[in-house]
Amino acid sequence: MHGDLDFLKLDQSRLDDLVSERAADYRSASPFEHTVIDDFLPPAMAEALLAGFPDPEDPVWLDWRKRSLENQPGKLGLGEVFALYDLRHQSSLLLTPFNSAPFVRFLEGLTGIEGLCPDPYFMGGGMHQILPGGLLRVHSDFNYHARLKLFRRINVLIYLNKDWRPEYKGALELWDTALTRPEKEILPVFNRAVIFNTKRDAFHGHPRALKAAMGMTRKSVALYYYTAAPAEGDETPRLGQYHSVGDERTSADIGGPGYVAPE
Repeated sequence: MHGDLDFLKLDQSRLDDLVSERAADYRSASPFEHTVIDDFLPPAMAEALLAGFPDPEDPVWLDWRKRSLENQPGKLGLGEVFALYDLRHQSSLLLTPFNSAPFVRFLEGLTGIEGLCPDPYFMGGGMHQILPGGLLRVHSDFNYHARLKLFRRINVLIYLNKDWRPEYKGALELWDTALTRPEKEILPVFNRAVIFNTKRDAFHGHPRALKAAMGMTRKSVALYYYTAAPAEGDETPRLGQYHSVGDERTSADIGGPGYVAPE
C-alpha cells in the first residue's frame, strides 16, 4: 500500500535545498518577492497531477460565462474544493501534500514569513484551466479569507503543460509597481513553479489571449497561503484589482468550435 501512494510524497531534501539556494534571491527579487523553479515536484507527483486534472467539460468547473467575462474570459476554476469531493475526484487527494507541514515549512523558510496557514477550502484556487482564446487580466489579488479570517500572503502556481511553445502565449507576466511594463514573462511549462508574495502592488496576469491549438488548455495548480496578521500596509480587506494594461484579446470564440489557432 505504501508504494501505491509514493506519488503523494514530497522530496523533503530538495525542498530544504531550495530554501538554502533561493531564500536570499527570493526576498530581493524584482518587481516583487518571487522565484521560478523548474522540475519542482517529484516526477511521479507531477505526472499524477496532470493525469488527474479534470477535462474542460467536467462538471467540477464553474462556468466562466456566468462570472468574470471582462477580466477572466475563458478561465475555468473550482471556486472551492468541495466540488472535487462531491464528484469523488482523485484530484482532491492529489492536492493534500500542499497543505502539509513539510510544504508549509518550506514556504516559511523560502519567504521568511512565519505562521503561514494553508487553505483547506482552496478558495479561488486549487486548479485553474484557461481555454484557447482566454486570458487573465493583470491584477493584484484579494487579500482576505473571510471564512478563515486570515490575510493572504503567498501564491504558489504549478504549471502542468507539456510541449508548451512561446507562440501559444499564456506567459505569466510580473509587472512593475507603476504598471508601465512587465518585468518578467514566465512560460507555463510542465512542472514549473512560480512562488510570490501577494500584496497590493504585486501585479501579475497573462493578458495575452491563448493561441494554443484546439484541445490544448493552460493548466495550473493554484495554492494560496495566509497569516493571522496582514502584510505591512495591506491591513484593509480588499477584492482583486484588475487593470487593462497589456491586453491582447482575440475575437475568436473562446474554447469553442470557431476558434482556430494562428499559424
